[in-house]
Amino acid sequence: MNAPAPILRVENLGVSFGETPVVLDVSLTVDPGECLALVGESGSGKSVTARSLIGLAGPGSTVRADALEVAGVDARGLSQRAWRSIRGNKVGLILQDALTSLDPLRRIGKEIDDALRLHGSGSGAARAARVVELLAAVGLDDPVRRASQLSGELSGGMRQRALIASAIALDPALVIADEPTTALDATVAAAVLDLLAGLRAAGSGMLLISHDLSTVAKVADTIAVMQAGRIVETGSTEAILGDPQHPYTKALLAAVPAGKPRFARLSPATASPAAVAAPAPEAPSAAPGESGQPPALSARSLSRSFKVPGAADFPAVKDVGFELLPGRTLGVVGESGSGKTTTARMALGLLAPDAGSVHLFGEPWSAVPEAQRRTRRPSLGAIYQDPLSSFDPRHSAGQVLADALSFGATRNPRKHAGRIAELLSLVGLAPEVAARNPATLSGGQRQRLAIARALAPNPRVLICDEPVSALDVSIQAQVLDLLDELQRRLGLAYLFISHDLSVIRHMSDAVLVMRAGEVVESGDTESVFTAPQHPYTRALLAASPAPTPGR
Repeated sequence: MNAPAPILRVENLGVSFGETPVVLDVSLTVDPGECLALVGESGSGKSVTARSLIGLAGPGSTVRADALEVAGVDARGLSQRAWRSIRGNKVGLILQDALTSLDPLRRIGKEIDDALRLHGSGSGAARAARVVELLAAVGLDDPVRRASQLSGELSGGMRQRALIASAIALDPALVIADEPTTALDATVAAAVLDLLAGLRAAGSGMLLISHDLSTVAKVADTIAVMQAGRIVETGSTEAILGDPQHPYTKALLAAVPAGKPRFARLSPATASPAAVAAPAPEAPSAAPGESGQPPALSARSLSRSFKVPGAADFPAVKDVGFELLPGRTLGVVGESGSGKTTTARMALGLLAPDAGSVHLFGEPWSAVPEAQRRTRRPSLGAIYQDPLSSFDPRHSAGQVLADALSFGATRNPRKHAGRIAELLSLVGLAPEVAARNPATLSGGQRQRLAIARALAPNPRVLICDEPVSALDVSIQAQVLDLLDELQRRLGLAYLFISHDLSVIRHMSDAVLVMRAGEVVESGDTESVFTAPQHPYTRALLAASPAPTPGR
């Protein structure tokens, strides 16, 4: 028998914006039931390639190809009207951020119904039944109720499942999934990947866009690695992950923290911070953990509830306790809603606990008025997931650092020019970055600036709340290496919060596992990861993908 025709065939695809080429001579083939993963960092051209395959390259773009066949249709030169008959019908698109992809003012059922209605799929009653069927198929509980809800009433995992339901409503021959699990917790991401694998097994061809080799290992048959707009290596998942040939592929795999021991470098040595050191903070004279030395940060029986209109109070944190030793890292892991960030906010003194207490270097912290905490606040800093939203958009990078150095006094960048240069050098940023607006910096540069800002008052403890979850794997590696280097050089203690177990294992000396506001397991990192005692910890570890082939 003849082999079935490819669902997608692309030869020498090129995409330019004005005079700037962003995709160069890309060739891809996806067969029915096959998953091809297109892997690379932000800016490599992955998403532009994917959008070009469905006529959405964007304003000002020029698309050329020797061949561009989608579900048996020659797509070169198609009109937008013709493309609309293909999108949703023959090709389904799943985007990364379901919250912005779904209309916040429309019911989920209406969103999915649109895909059916626009392609003339049955009566209103038939479409309503199909919507419920689709929501059940993607694993949503009580699909009738979910169809009547707004996207903001669903969790992140539920929204992503609803988006998948919309994309597959008309059983498309090809599904394009663009970073579908990047912002999801390990267990939710695992469920979404299982769902995508089920679509592939049912016969749909799939193009999976990702920067994470650990994720694609679970579902991809073939991997194409993209760098600077070109495919630099293509092969089976087993070959690419087991024996990569191109230096860029090797660097991507080396940057994955899974399996890398504590303090092992993840990025090339050239990415290390500059040698100029900032003045070291006053450090305890005793070594970490030595008898008689108080913990850098400790919590005892922390609890916090929140008011819910028309319902009982919601217990976000229940009886949480921990000790963070000087110079060490305590990892806190758990799904969204587990209480990690609420715990961090109480530790920072930004949220008062309903019960329990926080101590900073053995002295009361949460139980004293803010006026008494103010003079001690420089000892405690924070690094957040989205640094750009925490910067004043009117300020340059230098002004951001000057604010942190002024600590309540009038901001004076000239006065602090020398210290600003030291801080930028400490985190591996060039001096000229001081004059730039943070919005013009890359994601990795912004996170380095956020670290520099946190270091400005010479803290002894840093609370890191998902500091690398939004970064590409190679940029993530550079930031994790930087945090390791700063800890060894300055003796910092980290409370490190993440939903990524591979990051937690690589960075932490000890771990807390949180679920539904409670600590369900704690201990030294290797004990928790190699011999987990709680079923929830075992479930998290089983859901966490590893950068090895196999499904």
